[in-house]
Amino acid sequence: GSVVGIMGVIANEVLAGGGRVIGVIPELLQKKEQAHRGLTELHLVQSMHERKAMMMEKADGFIALPGGAGTLEELFEVYTWAQLGYHRKPVAL
Repeated sequence: GSVVGIMGVIANEVLAGGGRVIGVIPELLQKKEQAHRGLTELHLVQSMHERKAMMMEKADGFIALPGGAGTLEELFEVYTWAQLGYHRKPVAL
């Protein structure tokens, strides 16, 4: 959901190629990271928990790119959900 960093670059390239990009960003982070207002869909949510639940619902798969602690936390959560059988979507690092 951010316009900065790798997320912003990838979102812009996908949009430039005619693709659709759905962003989900907590209200607190949109102030720090500048929400990407040019996305196909941008969902503002109250918390990181709500963000992850919405991403899980809307995603066809999960790819973790270089990031920080939050990226690792999200990767391990979707990986754990896959192991527990909550989804059968691909997870890649």
